[in-house]
Amino acid sequence: MKVLSKAIETTGHLDDRYHITLDEPVPETENQNVRVIALIPDDDSLSEREWLESATENPAFSFLADPEEDIYSPEDGRALSV
Repeated sequence: MKVLSKAIETTGHLDDRYHITLDEPVPETENQNVRVIALIPDDDSLSEREWLESATENPAFSFLADPEEDIYSPEDGRALSV
């Protein structure tokens, strides 16, 4: 039998009794069992801002400054309706 799963991402807090409190409600999961993967940050892990800054300064991405890489413009595609 094939079991289908949906994946969502949210944040929360793990207390000293190993209970997880989510920061936001998860839609359509009331009174259901769920599988949980906890990503626990290292003390020396980069913040998202530090990670983005290091990526923008990384020479591995310098090719993106080449004008030939500008193959799309704001007129391409269509707007997303949010």
